[in-house]
Amino acid sequence: MHRIYDAQNELSAATHLTSKLLKEYEKQRFPLGGDDEVMSSTLQQFAKVIDELSSCHAVLSTQLADAMMFPITQFKERDLKEILTLKEVFQIASNDHDAAINRYSRLSKRRENEKVKFEVVEDVYTSRKKQHQTMMHYFCALNTLQYKKKISMLEPLLGYMQAQISFFKMGSENLTEHLEEFLTNIGTSVQNVRREMESEVENMQQTIEDLEVASDPLYLPDPDTTKFPVHRSLTRKAGYLNARNKTGLVSSSWERQFYFTQGGNLMSQARGDVAGGLVMDIDNCSVMAVDCEDRRYCFQITSFDGKKSSILQAESKKDYEEWICTINNISKQIYLSENAEEIAARVNQSALEAVTPSPSFQQRHESMRPTIQSRPPTARTSSSGSLGSESAPLSTLSLDSLVAPDTPIQFDIISPVSEDQPGQAKTSGQSGRRTNPFGESGGSKSETEDSILHQLFIVRFLGSMEVKYDETPDVVYETMRQILAARAIHNIFRMTESHLLVTCDCLKLIDPQTQVTRLRFPLPNIALYATHQENKRLFGFVLRTSGGRAESRPTSVCYIFESNNEGEKICDSVGLAKQIALHAELDRRASEKQKEIERVKEKQQKELSKQKQIEKDLEEQSRLIAASSRPTQSSGEGQFVVLSSSQSEDSDLGEEGKKKRESEA
Repeated sequence: MHRIYDAQNELSAATHLTSKLLKEYEKQRFPLGGDDEVMSSTLQQFAKVIDELSSCHAVLSTQLADAMMFPITQFKERDLKEILTLKEVFQIASNDHDAAINRYSRLSKRRENEKVKFEVVEDVYTSRKKQHQTMMHYFCALNTLQYKKKISMLEPLLGYMQAQISFFKMGSENLTEHLEEFLTNIGTSVQNVRREMESEVENMQQTIEDLEVASDPLYLPDPDTTKFPVHRSLTRKAGYLNARNKTGLVSSSWERQFYFTQGGNLMSQARGDVAGGLVMDIDNCSVMAVDCEDRRYCFQITSFDGKKSSILQAESKKDYEEWICTINNISKQIYLSENAEEIAARVNQSALEAVTPSPSFQQRHESMRPTIQSRPPTARTSSSGSLGSESAPLSTLSLDSLVAPDTPIQFDIISPVSEDQPGQAKTSGQSGRRTNPFGESGGSKSETEDSILHQLFIVRFLGSMEVKYDETPDVVYETMRQILAARAIHNIFRMTESHLLVTCDCLKLIDPQTQVTRLRFPLPNIALYATHQENKRLFGFVLRTSGGRAESRPTSVCYIFESNNEGEKICDSVGLAKQIALHAELDRRASEKQKEIERVKEKQQKELSKQKQIEKDLEEQSRLIAASSRPTQSSGEGQFVVLSSSQSEDSDLGEEGKKKRESEA
């Protein structure tokens, strides 16, 4: 009975809680759920009905408490407790009677004090009477308990049944009449929703199949950009990128994070974070494509002050180009304009320059190639080149004739003014100015802005040393061997990483963090360049300088670098820069020669004009002399002017005399 009563109370409480939650359901806001007024009104109606059911269950709980639990509780707590109390009283009376009988039995046969005998008899009488009375009440209560037991069994059952019947009658009278139509409508609505669900599922399945067929190329990590064009006018972008984090001097790790742009800021958010964090302010920043640790699609973002930079890797070429274009657009604050896409379209040319770090030489500079003799056959097989005539065969040269055994090796890059060499002297205003390889700086005009070739490579400086010979690639090979051997002997593993910028007039080593030029090598002074025959990551070049260990003669210094499998590309780029520079020099010489010819012609023209002017003056003078040689008579006096002998002779000679006089003059 107690379990039934507890279950009914729990049912009543759960029904009431269900009604309460249904009333509050319309206040919930689900991510995929919209505002459905029909659903809200239906749930409110159900809440009202369930609330009425909760009231009925509460009434049923009250009836069960009164009609079922009260009788059986009274029997347990009152009647059974009374029997137990009478039993204890009867037990005490029996013990007192036994004690009185024992004292009475111990009375002596001799005549004793009558007073003691009287007390013992009185005690037996009292205890026996009390036992008899207690026994009668106890037996009467036991007989009465049999009837009470029947009543206490039947009354709770009767109350339970009557309460249930009353509950059902109350539900039938209050709920059946106005709920039948409502439940019928709800059943119809449920069927309609089920049919809509089946139709929607069928449509979604068809859509999924169509999307799977159409999106098959997108499953590739690097989709074809001809089928999926690159959007170069974006001012916002988001996606996953790999960020490079340095963990030591030469070691680094890559971490995949979600990056997104927010106004002029680049944000990142790691997996599990609730919000993104600021990575860099990309207003007026510079972005360029770089090659890093033999990974594809890497680009570097440098802040406007050059103090902070970040190297990121995209998943595909499309994302790679779109990220560079987007950051390039944001760096120019295009996102603040009204017509951001139109303005971004005008700066796409500079973005295209940035996303192509190693363009095809044949396509970009085919028109600039001079029609001169190509490099020697040794340069073609070893990706090397040299200035001057053909090099002497290696068989006639010893290793000591190429590099002196006691020549010191420099393993680190010294500041540009530490070596007194014309090719490395720091020009005024060069140390503090940032170098932008793509010509996007807005201040003073860079010395490489007019150069049509800009190639950027990531290199690591291995060392440099003075060499004796600069006409064969074997000089570079021997220098590589000695520098690598010296590093191994002295346990030198640290290498300085730099950006090598190849232009038509010089090679520059640029600090990747500050964008400051570390060293500058004039292109005309580079006599030889080559990459290793087997290890294509090693390359070097020989630079002719005006002074060195022996001040009386020019010296040659060989610089050795390590790249990311791009030694041949760097040598090809240097060769192309030399060809372009030679072509430009030929054009300059031809232009100077043409100007000299024009100056000579102009001088001759001036001399001819001067001669003509002299002849004209002489002719005018001769005409005046001829006019003055004729006889004249003054008016009114009749006097004659006597001519001189010479004048008379000229007048007699006539025209011949005039010409002779002019020639003599």
